Amino acid sequence: MELYDILKNNLFIMAGPCVIESKEICFEIAERAKKAAEQYGLTYIFKASFDKANRTSASSFRGAGLEKGLQILQEVKSRYKVPVITDIHESYQANPVSDVCDIIQIPAFLCRQTDLLIAAGETLRIVNIKKAQFLSGADMKYPLEKVRSTGNNQVMVTERGNMYGYGNLVVDFRNLVDMQQFNVPVVMDLTHSTQKPGALDGKSGGNPEYAPYFAAAASACGIRGFFAETHPEPAKALSDGANMVSLNDFPKLLENIKKHSI
Repeated sequence: MELYDILKNNLFIMAGPCVIESKEICFEIAERAKKAAEQYGLTYIFKASFDKANRTSASSFRGAGLEKGLQILQEVKSRYKVPVITDIHESYQANPVSDVCDIIQIPAFLCRQTDLLIAAGETLRIVNIKKAQFLSGADMKYPLEKVRSTGNNQVMVTERGNMYGYGNLVVDFRNLVDMQQFNVPVVMDLTHSTQKPGALDGKSGGNPEYAPYFAAAASACGIRGFFAETHPEPAKALSDGANMVSLNDFPKLLENIKKHSI
């Protein structure tokens, strides 16, 4: 069965560190996350970014870069026999990323960038579009149409909360219901949705303790795809540590998904 068909019909989790910090950390997370996913019957996809071009501060760690990052993603893919996903920020990155990654992700802030969406669509890889913090679920039909205009119908959409004032996000679960009308896999981002953007003096804060509740609520809405950033030591993570789920707690998160899935 093709990967997109699997994602349309099965529970799945995309998980990994926010950014590629080292090959060793990626290996540890992939090994332990895959084992947990298999335990609870979820398809596992390894996620990590080669570059975080949208960090709050210019001094923040951005990642391994395109060439080295893709090399590490390829090693994870080959070693652990798992699909991999990473995000792109510029159109020229789509083709080299498609040579390695099974899924290309469009960051939330960039989900209306026409050239970026078309470049991703033209690779004929699965494209995961994260919903912008300023859009409704219903508005995501337009980014979907841009990708589909390339003849690529392998598209997913991801909920990650909406801005509520400054430095705060709120999840409106009606968006999950609305996006399911597109008849594509809908994903709940369990960790970015707990984020407090820019709330830690040049870094984003967060409340990862909410993630299990978001998992239960999204499962009750019929969602079968999930996204989570995880790390062996979130406090030492080089990006988004404040809203990550500890790798030790990752199996419990999956248990909560399985328990409440319908």
